[in-house]
Amino acid sequence: MAGAGSKAAATDPQRSGSRAAGEYPPVPEPLPHPIVDTHTHLDICAGARGPLRSGEPKPQREPGEEEAFPPVSFFHETALAAGVTRIVQIGCEMGSARWTADLVATEAAAGRDWMLGGAAIHPNEAPRLGAAGVLDESLTEIEELCRRDRMRVVGETGLDWFRIEQAEVNGVPVPEENARRFQEESFRAHIEIAKRLDLALEIHDREAHDDVLRVLREVGAPERTVFHCFSGDAAMAEICASRGYFMSFAGNVTFKNATGLREAAQRVPRELLLTETDAPFLTPHPHRGRPGGPYLTAVTARLLAEVRGEDLAQLCETVVANAENVFGRWEL
Repeated sequence: MAGAGSKAAATDPQRSGSRAAGEYPPVPEPLPHPIVDTHTHLDICAGARGPLRSGEPKPQREPGEEEAFPPVSFFHETALAAGVTRIVQIGCEMGSARWTADLVATEAAAGRDWMLGGAAIHPNEAPRLGAAGVLDESLTEIEELCRRDRMRVVGETGLDWFRIEQAEVNGVPVPEENARRFQEESFRAHIEIAKRLDLALEIHDREAHDDVLRVLREVGAPERTVFHCFSGDAAMAEICASRGYFMSFAGNVTFKNATGLREAAQRVPRELLLTETDAPFLTPHPHRGRPGGPYLTAVTARLLAEVRGEDLAQLCETVVANAENVFGRWEL
């Protein structure tokens, strides 16, 4: 583990093509009860990408040739050391979605039951695939990937109005009107996929709360709907709770400026609470800005227990039970 972390540290993350190359934080003290990271991106953490097909645009950020990344085994070992015994690996570009489905199958074939998977077209990818003329066929393949064994999530999908102006294909910007249309078309299609397959839906919602809630209301939310990396305020949390939506908290709830998010976490009913990392992003305080891994779910869990006034072991137990209600069991 130390060797993998040291190798990654040799690259300057500020100059890298990836946000996963850099020095990883130390493993925190083990939790008193196992917990689940319900949303992580090991493809980015490990600097891996699956194959692209003809007509698919390349990812906007790719690993640099000189960058070094820890292997997947590093993230497995560090997660177990921290008490994070289960994860949900998410692939949300076409290459990473294929890679995810293959990795989940490989881990299961090796007798390692720590991983379930999910696949989707990220909201920021939808305009690029739409402009390239391959969105419909990509959605068809996402459904095929989600039918594979141990793929339990359709996600992350949703709406992202924060980066709507950044959509481009081969250096050509996608007009904002088109980008918004492609995002919503993709979101609606993913909702229908989740309902057809009876799978959980994980939602990416960035500066789009009202529109995300509107689409869910118009299309009809799947039975198990999760707001990944919940970013709303207390009022939003109460709306989600009233509709039975699960809310998953990542490392940003620990940030010093996240007072409103911590207030929202206090309002979430116990039976709708989940934890995640969104690794390598949103690494919790005091390691903000460094790449993260599933093992740092332990840091977020401790903060959530503190702000909610709950026993840490009980919170972990609750999260595990909720995760099994959403995704099913991990055992082979």
